[in-house]
Amino acid sequence: MSPSEPFGARLRRAMDERGPLCVGIDPHASLLAEWGLADDVRGLERFSRTVVEAVADRVAVLKPQSAFFERFGSRGVAVLEKSVQDARAAGALVVMDAKRGDIGSTMAAYAESFLHRDAPLFSDALTVSPYLGFGSLKPAVELAREHGAGLFVLALTSNPEGGEVQHAVRPDGRTVGATMLAHLAAQNAGEGPMGSFGAVVGATLGDLSAYDLDIGGPLLAPGIGAQGAAPADLPRVFGGAVRAVVPNVSRGVLRHGPDQGALRAAAERFADEIRAAVEAG
Repeated sequence: MSPSEPFGARLRRAMDERGPLCVGIDPHASLLAEWGLADDVRGLERFSRTVVEAVADRVAVLKPQSAFFERFGSRGVAVLEKSVQDARAAGALVVMDAKRGDIGSTMAAYAESFLHRDAPLFSDALTVSPYLGFGSLKPAVELAREHGAGLFVLALTSNPEGGEVQHAVRPDGRTVGATMLAHLAAQNAGEGPMGSFGAVVGATLGDLSAYDLDIGGPLLAPGIGAQGAAPADLPRVFGGAVRAVVPNVSRGVLRHGPDQGALRAAAERFADEIRAAVEAG
C-alpha cells in the first residue's frame, strides 16, 4: 500500500480484506511478566517482535502504545521504530498511539515525528488530543494530508474521567465531544470511500444515539475484550456507523502469548466475531 494514497482509502481496503480489527501492542510490565520476559529492552524487543511476526500479515491494523517503548529511552524507541517498519512491511497499517497535542511549532514537530513519510517512526496514523482546541491540530492535519496519513482524535473516550471534558456543554448547546465529531466530519467531507480523519470512541460507552457518529471517517473503538465490551455490542453502540468502526483489542489477544500460534488464533477469532457482528448490524 502506497503511503501517498490517502489513509482512509487504505484503511477501508485493509478492513474489507483482513477484517475490521486493530490489535494493540502494549508491552507493559505486568504483561511482560506474564510472558515470562524481563522488564527490560530485551524483553520489550522479544514481546514486540513476537506480536508483529504473529499477526502483522493478517490483521488490518496494529496499534503500538508509544509510552511503553519510550520508558526505556532511546533503546526502547529503537525497538518501536523496528516494530513499526516490520509491521508495515508485512502489510498491516500502523496507528501510533501517542495521543500528542500541543500548539504551533510544537504540534508541527510532533506531526513530523510520526506523519512525515521520511521519519523513522512514520506511521499510517497517529492518535491526537484536541483539548487545546481542534484548531491546534492544524499542523498535524496538513502533514497527514500531504503524506497520505491519518489522525484519530480523542472524542468520546471510555475512561470515566473523560466525561468531565467531553460531555461538557458549550454555549451553542453541543457537547465538547459532539463538537469534535463535527470538526472531523468537516475534514472528511467529499472524501471516499472513507476519510482519513477518525475519532476515538469507546466501545464500552453504551447508547451513543445522542451523537452523530457518521463523520465520514473511521471510529477507533477501544474496549473490546478485557475492558468488558464484546463484538456483539458494536451494532448497539455504534448504530448506522458500525461499518466504520475499527475495534481495538489488546489484552484479549496479547494474553495468549508468547505462543505465536495462539496469538494468531485469538486475533483471527476476534476478527471473525467482529466481522459477523458488523454484517449482522
